[in-house]
Amino acid sequence: MKITKVYTRRGDQGETDLVGGQRESKASLRIEAYGTVDELNSHVGLLTAMLREKGDDTTIAEELERIQNCLFNVGTYLATDTTCTPLYPSAMLPEGEVQWLEVRIDDMQHHLPPLPGFVLPGSCVLSAQAHVCRTVCRRAERTVVRLMEHTDVSDEMLSYLNRLSDYLFVMSRKMTFVEGKEEKIWHNTCK
Repeated sequence: MKITKVYTRRGDQGETDLVGGQRESKASLRIEAYGTVDELNSHVGLLTAMLREKGDDTTIAEELERIQNCLFNVGTYLATDTTCTPLYPSAMLPEGEVQWLEVRIDDMQHHLPPLPGFVLPGSCVLSAQAHVCRTVCRRAERTVVRLMEHTDVSDEMLSYLNRLSDYLFVMSRKMTFVEGKEEKIWHNTCK
């Protein structure tokens, strides 16, 4: 898809186009859902750039770029009102992406020490950014659940976001471990 013009002025009155051309309020739940997925994609992009700048293991950056591409698929899916427009292939996740996340989670988890309690974000910058990604992913998931109360949404999209937040949590732990830092563990000191 080639983009020739960034602005159209069509959104100046608070509406935007869905895939297929239907107009929708920018305040709608559908727009909130794919907008949050877009925000997540941006945060994952920041984490990827931070990793590449640091010169760390490029395998992780490549994994994150794979995830970014899948998030575009999820966003395209959510931007399509299937009651009016058929889904394009770009609105579907490649086969096996949820399972791929599970394999990656299990592999990373296998190399990490047992979790001694609830983790506080902030053991190192990369880990903290992975936690930001995780929390935005959870918000995207909650928004998609709300959207599902009003329209059909593929269970696979929800499963992907759910598993991705788990992946991002384990990734944050891996980054702490790789950086040689100790995880910050929550201690209930508020009494």
